[in-house]
Amino acid sequence: MTGTETPRLREMRWWDIDPVLELERDLFPEDAWSRGMFWSELAHSRGPEATRRYVVAEEETEQGGSRIVGYAGLASAGDIGDIQTIAVARDQWGTGLGARLLTELLRAATAFECAEVMLECRVDNVRAQKLYERFGFEPIGFRRGYYQPGNVDALVMRLTTAPDSGPAAGTETEEGTQSNG
Repeated sequence: MTGTETPRLREMRWWDIDPVLELERDLFPEDAWSRGMFWSELAHSRGPEATRRYVVAEEETEQGGSRIVGYAGLASAGDIGDIQTIAVARDQWGTGLGARLLTELLRAATAFECAEVMLECRVDNVRAQKLYERFGFEPIGFRRGYYQPGNVDALVMRLTTAPDSGPAAGTETEEGTQSNG
């Protein structure tokens, strides 16, 4: 049973890795990230030399606890941001949470002074593609056989974040999405 409150977004911390891994394995069973991958990303997310931004969406449960219902991460290198992952729990699809997570990553890209933001998503994940397109991402190519196993191609998308063409606001009516790049 889930809470009735809108999930709150906050910085992902090391103690979130285990619940994030549970969600990761549910959503991406064949190409889930490892604990070490999340540790490595979080190691670069704090301090003056930070090049990563990871957030979780957390909702209160009826039992008084909380649970992670989404997460997202961005890496920056120079003036290019790369969305590493966005995931939304199945019971949160269609609530606008994917758009909220993406908005937070685009804020981070602005803070990192990224001129463009890149991402990959499965060619068969139309829901995610539609979300990204609403935010102004455009398809620019493919990575053949990127997702393993299964040899599924990735669609590469780019958003130019020049000051006069800032990211589209996206809507809160988007359908839930999952992307793992």
